[in-house]
Amino acid sequence: MDHVGRLLLRLLLVPLGGMVAVAVAIAVVVAAHWGAIQALATADPERQGDYMMALVAAGPELFVALSTTMLYTLAAAAIGVLIAEVFAIRSWIFHAANGGLSAWIGWSLSASGDGGLRAFSEPKTLIAAGLAAGLAYWLIAGSTSGFFKPLRTPRIPEPASR
Repeated sequence: MDHVGRLLLRLLLVPLGGMVAVAVAIAVVVAAHWGAIQALATADPERQGDYMMALVAAGPELFVALSTTMLYTLAAAAIGVLIAEVFAIRSWIFHAANGGLSAWIGWSLSASGDGGLRAFSEPKTLIAAGLAAGLAYWLIAGSTSGFFKPLRTPRIPEPASR
C-alpha cells in the first residue's frame, strides 16, 4: 500500500512542480526584459498605439515561436524528470542542470527560425530561467524524487558481531 500512496503522491507533485517551474521561468524572463516593458509602458501614447498594432500583426508569429521553444524545452525537461524519478535522483544540482540544459536545448532547436526575435538572440536569459525553473522544481518535487523509493525506509539494525 505504501507504494501506491507514493505513486499517487508523485503523480500529484510532479505536475505541480512542473507548473511552478514554468511560472518561475516566465517570471525570470519578464524580470530580465523589465526595462523594455517599462519603456513600452512609458512611451508616448501615440507610439503605444503603434506598438499595439505591431503586436497584433506579429502576435501569431511570436506565439508560434515561443510555443515551439517551450515545447522543445518541456520535452527535454520531461526526459530529465523521468530519469530523476526512475533513479530517485534528489540532487538540487541535477534538477538545476536539467532546467538549464533543457532551456539551452529548446533555444538551440528553435533559434534557427527565430526571424530576429530579441528573446532568441542571446540564450543567457533563457538558460538563467531554466536554472531557476530547475531549482523551483527541486523545491516542490525533486527533493523527494523516486516513484518506488519510500521517503523514509526503516533501518534494520545490523547484528552485533562477536
